[in-house]
Amino acid sequence: MCEVDLVSTQRRLYPTFRYASEPAALVAALGPTYNVAVSLHDRITIEPGKRGGKPCIRGMRITVYDVLDYLASGMTMDAILTDFPELEREDIHAVLAFAADRERRLMAFRAA
Repeated sequence: MCEVDLVSTQRRLYPTFRYASEPAALVAALGPTYNVAVSLHDRITIEPGKRGGKPCIRGMRITVYDVLDYLASGMTMDAILTDFPELEREDIHAVLAFAADRERRLMAFRAA
């Protein structure tokens, strides 16, 4: 399960993901990475028995990667929301924020 710490700094919330598989030194070195208005803690879940442990949206079987693939293929947010009525616009924003956070972590890890 993914755990999100919200650190309040100067009236901003910085979600920082913590995964059991990440080395403790990496987690300690990165700290808060970005400012976002979407609460990722409520939107993105990781469960070992669901979709192979991939990050999913609100416990559903729709993964972050599914939505990113739809966006990359040219689908608009409105088209995705029409095809998947159980999704909300904030879910797609959370997917984008999650992907940005993962990319920042990867780049920080490579730089270290």
